[in-house]
Amino acid sequence: MTAVRVEGLSLAYRDRPILSGIDLEVASGEFLVIIGPNGTGKTSLLKALAGLVPCSGRVELLGLPLATYQRKKLARVLAVVPQEQPLDFPFTVAETVLMGRAPHLGILELEGKKDLDLARRAMDFTEIAHLADRHLDELSGGERQRVLIARAICQEPRLILLDEPTASLDPAHQVRIMDLMERLRRETGVTVIMVSHDLNLAAMYGRRVVLLAGGSIVAGGAPAAVMTVERLEAAYGCRMVVEQGGRDGTIRVFPVPGHLP
Repeated sequence: MTAVRVEGLSLAYRDRPILSGIDLEVASGEFLVIIGPNGTGKTSLLKALAGLVPCSGRVELLGLPLATYQRKKLARVLAVVPQEQPLDFPFTVAETVLMGRAPHLGILELEGKKDLDLARRAMDFTEIAHLADRHLDELSGGERQRVLIARAICQEPRLILLDEPTASLDPAHQVRIMDLMERLRRETGVTVIMVSHDLNLAAMYGRRVVLLAGGSIVAGGAPAAVMTVERLEAAYGCRMVVEQGGRDGTIRVFPVPGHLP
């Protein structure tokens, strides 16, 4: 089944083109990573898929046009994990995770046993149950990211969009977050679409990667097929070394210092 289908998507901010002629299809249960240099439209594409910005073209989620979804219905099938969570009102971890149940509740309806059980399971899955009573402003960056993922899991979505979930995290926390998403995809069949600046994480975890440059899709497919020296150097504007090795053939990408244009 196709989880996401995009045809001819274009997007502009104040008459400045950001995305142009995007065609994309994502299968149900797929782990797709979107890569590309700064300012090329990666986050804008995620926002367009979530219906957060106006765009032209056609976007379908789970076989239905995005325009036919009311916000609450959309939140029942799609969850968004932002790069950062505003801390103006630092709720506790348990309160934040339980917010994921809002799309499934009536206007004045209180959370029931099922909702509380789902929140506990989401915290157990992301290994943050011991932080349930802590406030978000008391947590590390890696812990806060796991809280946001737990909130998304609590929504019981069929698609999860993540915007740079490993940014500013140390390698151990990066791997922990990526392992969580791969385990979730494998165990629940959820479709994962993630934006990442880390080319090596994209190569390790993405079943498929899409390279954006200049507001258009340059290439899409298996990491080894997309992340070639020629394509990466053209997209990022610097010299690159791409190595392939290990038993699984995972590629590694390294920028070459001293060779910027």
